[in-house]
Amino acid sequence: MTINRRSFLGTAVSGAALAASGGLFSSFKGESPINKQNSSKLKISCQEGVAPGKTLTEKLDFMESLDIVGLEIWGAGLEKRVNEIKLALQNRNMKVSAICAGFEGWLIADDPAIQKKCMDSLKVIIGAAGELGSTGVIFVPAFNNQKSLPDKQARELLIGQMKELGDYALQNKTRILLEPLNREECYFCRQVADGAAIVRDVKSDGAAVMGDFWHMTWEETNDRAAFLSAGDYLHHVHIASRKRRKMPGEDGEADNYVNGFRGLKEINYQDYISFECGSVGDPKITLPAAVKLMREQWKEA
Repeated sequence: MTINRRSFLGTAVSGAALAASGGLFSSFKGESPINKQNSSKLKISCQEGVAPGKTLTEKLDFMESLDIVGLEIWGAGLEKRVNEIKLALQNRNMKVSAICAGFEGWLIADDPAIQKKCMDSLKVIIGAAGELGSTGVIFVPAFNNQKSLPDKQARELLIGQMKELGDYALQNKTRILLEPLNREECYFCRQVADGAAIVRDVKSDGAAVMGDFWHMTWEETNDRAAFLSAGDYLHHVHIASRKRRKMPGEDGEADNYVNGFRGLKEINYQDYISFECGSVGDPKITLPAAVKLMREQWKEA
């Protein structure tokens, strides 16, 4: 019998993840997420650059026609766009979901000057994110091409940085969102559980982790188990097709998210699932099809 590594342990791995994460879940008021009264709903978000349209208004009109309820925005220069975005969202059933990166430098650089530049630029974005009522600011500690500290030293440094940034984010009524990436982009933090363990050690309510179905395709053995490992630390999710990082559905049968959606329901996930992807076809056609696919699979889960 041939065993696919992604389907293997569909139940067993998830159970093992729960058992192994006893320490993690013990911080959730002594209660496993599975035992909570589930009120999770599918809240679809879209990055500004993914939605079709020449202006922000055109993009929002198209998204609103699909009942997309979240707008994800690039972080660079965000402080200059706060009023523009607030005005564009007036009288719409849509809110700002996450803010995607846009900072300078990288946190775990081997150069303290680069570390400081990153901390300072992140705080500017965090302040603007708070004004917009955003879920949080997405960041990556370092990419593979960025010269960084050795892993153990980097982790210790990052925990302190995230504590400072998380507490600052909390003061601004938002969060920082640690994003694990696949090994082609980053070796430091590659699985959702890795990110959740770091957030646990940070001990700040303003620090959280996110998941990205594209990166999870290559790094996780089971989507559901990955989300269960994060539990209440998970506050944002990215979605893309699973072979080419295009619009969900453009890679055919490979684009199955049911297992992951089931995990999100089990942890009573309350935040957004946001499109971060390109499109082979016309997004005016592929985006509505992707929204339809997500709703069908969420229902199946």
